[in-house]
Amino acid sequence: MRADVHRFSLKDPSDVSGLNEAIEKGDIDPGKIVAVIGKTHGNGLVNDYTRGYLTLCLSQLIGGRMGVSAESVRKRVPFVFSGGVEGVLSPHYVVFMVDPDADASGEEKSLAIGVAFTPELSPSDVGRQRQIDATAEAVSQAVTSAGIESPDDVHFVQVKGPAFTTDDIVAAGNASLTCATENPGKLMGFGRAASALGVAKALREIPANEALEAAVLHNFDAYSSVASVSAGVEVRVNEIIVAGLSRTWSGPLTIAHRAIKDALDIDSVTDLARDLGLSPGPQVPAAQARRIRAAFVKCEAQRDGTIRGRRHTMLNDGDIDQQRHIRGAVGAIVAAVLNDTALFVSGGAEHQGPDGGGLIALIVEKMI
Repeated sequence: MRADVHRFSLKDPSDVSGLNEAIEKGDIDPGKIVAVIGKTHGNGLVNDYTRGYLTLCLSQLIGGRMGVSAESVRKRVPFVFSGGVEGVLSPHYVVFMVDPDADASGEEKSLAIGVAFTPELSPSDVGRQRQIDATAEAVSQAVTSAGIESPDDVHFVQVKGPAFTTDDIVAAGNASLTCATENPGKLMGFGRAASALGVAKALREIPANEALEAAVLHNFDAYSSVASVSAGVEVRVNEIIVAGLSRTWSGPLTIAHRAIKDALDIDSVTDLARDLGLSPGPQVPAAQARRIRAAFVKCEAQRDGTIRGRRHTMLNDGDIDQQRHIRGAVGAIVAAVLNDTALFVSGGAEHQGPDGGGLIALIVEKMI
């Protein structure tokens, strides 16, 4: 098998011209697209409908090129979009392709991709044990399908889970179902947290007896070092994309990751760049930056209201959601190091990396 990754800019949430042109040129076979991850122009909150809009446009394009329905494409391909491109961040999307017929030499590890879906989740499942366990099972399925032999070779797990509106939560209550919270925005946080614990359980980053509903948003010592979880009203399942390394795959790409300790942890970014043969000094040269095919970052505002002993105001700002603050801040730091602004920077890192920190993963072309 062989994986490839293509990144396209996005002038608005309906802009699929980049992928369309690549298909026209023969650079991408739409039948080999297995996943898409991207950043849209929206706010990233419950009422961000740009995510669903781009999903619709891309699934229609891919389905039209394949002669199948957009709905059938969405059932096969995870479309994981996160709103919020604050500051210097650039709207974009990353297309993952897999050629199942390509041979592998078995001599070196290459990028491997696996996808899976949980069963449909209701508002009452979000943040609860069912979401944890269903996510863990789906992650295990994706790892197996990718032929990744060891959890140590998994470097990034993107999860997109459902978000629900007030109407959905009220309807659940009327059906005698209880939710983790009646606040739609807070319910997104519960969903991200439970899904991250599911990833940690599947990859044995924490014992199974710590991947419990009682730990959600309470035991922040329990976390996954590779999970990146988003939520949106455009989905009703947890969509799973696993990226790692395997000798059963071929191709020019590799992947690695690092934990981010806090919002100012530039050392983890530069160390990861060096791990992959880049030279941040302090900025990766433009010629080297062209080797970067995709960059994924998780971050969050530190819960005690401080950064390295000094206070921040992100959690108390009534005008701008804290996720928008942290995406802009951390996005600028990472973009400055990598010399690249088309970064998937996502807030809400509950149980995703160290508390108050997060993670970074890079897919790059191997050094020749």
